[in-house]
Amino acid sequence: MQGSPEIGAVIRYHRRRSGLSQSELAALAGIGKTSVFDIEKGKSTVRLATLMAVLRALNIVLTLASPLMAECLQAIQSHPNTTQGKYPS
Repeated sequence: MQGSPEIGAVIRYHRRRSGLSQSELAALAGIGKTSVFDIEKGKSTVRLATLMAVLRALNIVLTLASPLMAECLQAIQSHPNTTQGKYPS
């Protein structure tokens, strides 16, 4: 992803600018220190809930983007009770 920093680098930058150690961030996020280390090193098996806890602790907003996002949002809004991803074609 050229031009898009790895999420681990973004988290490391925000943690350091916040003056937090990995242990302090882990405590704020309610996770283990090893998880912060793993995220910052780019480990691909980190749980999404763990990553989201770290992002919340650092006030980082995750935004989803795709070429189909506007269409997706419109489909979700017009069919709020649709379950299991069954949207009209």
